[in-house]
Amino acid sequence: MDLAYTEEQNQFREEVRSWIADAMPAAMKKNAEEGANFAHSEVMEWHRILFEKGWVAPNWPQEVGGPGWDMAQRAIFQEECVLANTPGLSGFGLAMVGPLLIQYGSDEQKERFLPKILAGEEVWCQGYSEPNAGSDLANVQLRADKDGDDYILNGQKTWTTYAQYADWIFLLCRTSGEGKKQEGITFLLADINNTEGIEVKPFLTTGGTLAFSETWFKDARVPQINRIGPEGGGWSIAKALLGHERTGIGGTAESARGLRQAKRIAQCTPVGHGKLFDDSAFRRRIAHKEMRLRVIEILNFRQLAAAQLGHAPGAESSVLKIVGTEMQQEATELCMDAMGHNAMGWLDSPEEALPSYQRAVASQWNYLRAATIYGGSNEIQKNIISKQMLRLPGA
Repeated sequence: MDLAYTEEQNQFREEVRSWIADAMPAAMKKNAEEGANFAHSEVMEWHRILFEKGWVAPNWPQEVGGPGWDMAQRAIFQEECVLANTPGLSGFGLAMVGPLLIQYGSDEQKERFLPKILAGEEVWCQGYSEPNAGSDLANVQLRADKDGDDYILNGQKTWTTYAQYADWIFLLCRTSGEGKKQEGITFLLADINNTEGIEVKPFLTTGGTLAFSETWFKDARVPQINRIGPEGGGWSIAKALLGHERTGIGGTAESARGLRQAKRIAQCTPVGHGKLFDDSAFRRRIAHKEMRLRVIEILNFRQLAAAQLGHAPGAESSVLKIVGTEMQQEATELCMDAMGHNAMGWLDSPEEALPSYQRAVASQWNYLRAATIYGGSNEIQKNIISKQMLRLPGA
């Protein structure tokens, strides 16, 4: 197998790199250079810039608004976005419910939702987890009772990432308590802003950000036309969407940024008469993680290639979720180690106490402690792998 890029592909890389440099607004570029967290407004601004270029959904088929790139072009685009530290777009629309609608949605649903997801006119969030339904997702209790042409929703979702910015939420609801738990689950789409009875309450993470929310439903009326698939068929759809989610969670962009940040910090951290980056033991740690990252990238590309051929993510996405999230944690740990006593700093530390490009590191380290839990804990992923890939007997 020849893993070298062709001359044509290298020309495409130069096109992408040059365009990103010209397209990023000055304030956004400054934040990118400092490794700062991007505000929601900046993320959506970058979304719209990519949409105007036609590059906002690199993994979507061309007939529904994707750029028609092959795997190499998609890999190059991701690499250049990481190198430029561009804002990471919300994956709930582009990487999760969008591909789900492409695969399972009706023609009317595709026509209604896909263009607005692409344009960034409607922002999405995910309504899966509940206080008593996390890794045991089949235990969801949010009720959806039929009333005429609608469902009436009552209950709660939690860990609803960035719901305070979302226009729509995709939901797992319980429409029946009969039979197996999985058989009574239905997949619905709800308009947060225009549905009476939906309330979003953000709360702080240990990383000091309002990343999560509790989302409450009290007699919230959702039209039955917003159901994806048949009533009671939500579990199969949810598993397909979780495959897309786990592929995204285990993706390599976050880890690549973390390793670049670790090298930058090490190049500026004094040790003896030189810098930490000159230390052979620390350089070996970086090299080891970069080799692992390359392996994860190849695994990720295989998953994306299968998706491009119309295959729903299988148990392989669980492998990617495990190794990808562990790599993300290790990359931020390397940054913290490189910072030394500066790792005690925080988002609001003054410049004289902590360089601006290091302020978000401790917050990110805290936030990514949850990476091996959300999207289905890594322990659950190991169970999936043992059952579906290794065919091991159950307990």
